[in-house]
Amino acid sequence: MLKPRQDLVPNTFEYETIPLVKPTGFREYDARWILEKEINLLGIQALGLAVATFSHEQGVQPRIVVGHDFRSYSSTVKHALTIGLMEGGMEVLDVGLALSPMAYFGQLALEAPCVAMVTASHNENGWTGVKMGTNPPVTFGPDEIGRLKEIVLSGTGVPRPGGRIERVEGFREQYLQEVVGDIKLSRPLKVVCATGNGTAGAFAPEALRRMGAEVIEMDADLDWSFPKYNPNPEDHAMLVQMAEKVRETGADLALGFDGDGDRCGVVDDTGEEIFADKIGLLLARDLSALHPNATFVVDVKSTGLYKTDEVLAANGATTVYWKTGHSYIKRKTAELGALAGFEKSGHFFLADPIGRGYDDGIVAAAAVLQMLDRNPGKRLSELKRALPDAWTSLTMSPHCDDELKYDVLAKVVAEYEKLGAEGGSILGRKIVEVITVNGARVHLDDGSWVLVRASSNKPELVVVVESMRSEDDMRALFREEVKPRLARHPEVGAYNQEI
Repeated sequence: MLKPRQDLVPNTFEYETIPLVKPTGFREYDARWILEKEINLLGIQALGLAVATFSHEQGVQPRIVVGHDFRSYSSTVKHALTIGLMEGGMEVLDVGLALSPMAYFGQLALEAPCVAMVTASHNENGWTGVKMGTNPPVTFGPDEIGRLKEIVLSGTGVPRPGGRIERVEGFREQYLQEVVGDIKLSRPLKVVCATGNGTAGAFAPEALRRMGAEVIEMDADLDWSFPKYNPNPEDHAMLVQMAEKVRETGADLALGFDGDGDRCGVVDDTGEEIFADKIGLLLARDLSALHPNATFVVDVKSTGLYKTDEVLAANGATTVYWKTGHSYIKRKTAELGALAGFEKSGHFFLADPIGRGYDDGIVAAAAVLQMLDRNPGKRLSELKRALPDAWTSLTMSPHCDDELKYDVLAKVVAEYEKLGAEGGSILGRKIVEVITVNGARVHLDDGSWVLVRASSNKPELVVVVESMRSEDDMRALFREEVKPRLARHPEVGAYNQEI
């Protein structure tokens, strides 16, 4: 394989004969590019060869599960990746059209230590990517991605004999049996199942029906043009439609799934969204009663209520805040032997005996339904109202180029650290702590906080704020503190959404 270049353009001889790979596609815990503009099919092949080379370096069995999400080009990308994997001497087990958690399950069910799932998740059409791992249930983090990047860009992938491919037939049914298991609801909860025309439409409605739910499908037909909105249950457009469907049908709740099915979003019976960190808190309350003294891992975008919740304290639960990112939380959950990990973006990592430790939106949905089933006299909105008051913002993402975002973030972190060290305050509240494990999470003396970090997979920063006072105060923390602070940095552009 030739050493990749970064300056190639389509419709040229070089583009068809030399790999194109932009280094910015290597993120903290997976890889994502705009197809044709930032990577070509030869570049994808080079990535496959690098994955094979890295796997051999790690001394793991060269046996890998591959799958692809439902986009017009994902199957083609997977085939190019497979050529590179086989060139590197790997035995490739192709499970076909899949959710990311279905591919992760394949590592265990098919006795293959490695996985490479072709998906751009919730990113807009035009993007492609690969989620990878060599040690289930853990996926690659910065160290592994860094080494992979080095192999790809240097063109030092090592061809080896022994590569082969096997098509695994019927694996969708095996996966559905896995996620449903022996779950059987005692009452037919009415559930809106929203998939945004993404891959989960081929899996989630059927799984929920088998659990005993009365399923109302919403945008469940597969359509890779995503005619209404991207399949992302964290985005306002999808949440609004889920809420309207709940009110229209009188459903008990709505469950929304992202483009590759590893995330789950929830709207309650009143049509109100419950952010994933609050759903995680409800699940932690429920599960800690069944499993006393459990440990939970949550990301730094999550509510501060985990630390102060009286129910968790009474059940002996311990909560650890950690870096945002599915790979980070998944790894920390496994490292600590935690019962579950929760990420505000909707990744839920439910470990034994509930799940297998990786993020699966359908397994998370099942946990929510079982929680409701164990509380037959209460609706989801009632369980939510039992939580202490806290007003948490949407996840807001101002544009910032990949080449610039970490430098900008470093400046913002330094500003907050200096303000905290000087005994400074925000909107009249003293800064009591600045957590810098992942950007800057700035805690105030009334329990409120603001967070600025860098997106791990898009050219954006990430902003979240939480107030323990009121919704108006939550908006003020953003509009009067974070937004004007970031605006002083000209590299920061428009937000994807604002409160």
